Amino acid sequence: MTRAPVSVVSSAHLAAGSSPALSEAEYGLLLAGHAFDRWIVRCMAAAGQPGLSPTDVLVLHTVHHRDRPKRLADIGLVLGIEDAHLVAYAVKKLAGLGLVTTARAGKEAVVTATETGQALCARYAQVREALLAETIAAGGPGAQGLSAAAGILRALAGAFDQAARAAATL
Repeated sequence: MTRAPVSVVSSAHLAAGSSPALSEAEYGLLLAGHAFDRWIVRCMAAAGQPGLSPTDVLVLHTVHHRDRPKRLADIGLVLGIEDAHLVAYAVKKLAGLGLVTTARAGKEAVVTATETGQALCARYAQVREALLAETIAAGGPGAQGLSAAAGILRALAGAFDQAARAAATL
């Protein structure tokens, strides 16, 4: 006798609706989100900068991306952070640590990674390569599988954002 696959969900009352698979995906996102947050904080600590929050780590990487100054609003947009205060707080913390600098470009503040911040990002990349990328390359889904999963995640993000906008009108 074969058993039916067991759905792994966090809330049976949500899985009882018209899309139990959506509940499974939501639970997977929940677990993946928390695991990713733990990973980036611990990877940054291993790279030499303990004490950063997940938002701090993501803001630093975004500021360093393509080595161009970033506006606070653009950082929030790229990271999907609606609350500008969260980005401003992270930038202030990173500036206090000497990882970024802020300047004015007209009426707007722009943020740039310092040499110290760039070097920290490079060490982070080395730790990531050694501890995560090599492990996934050895037994993970491969480049095509990862790209496909990323596409699915972006599509889900769009659906969740649209549903959030709709819920705000109720």
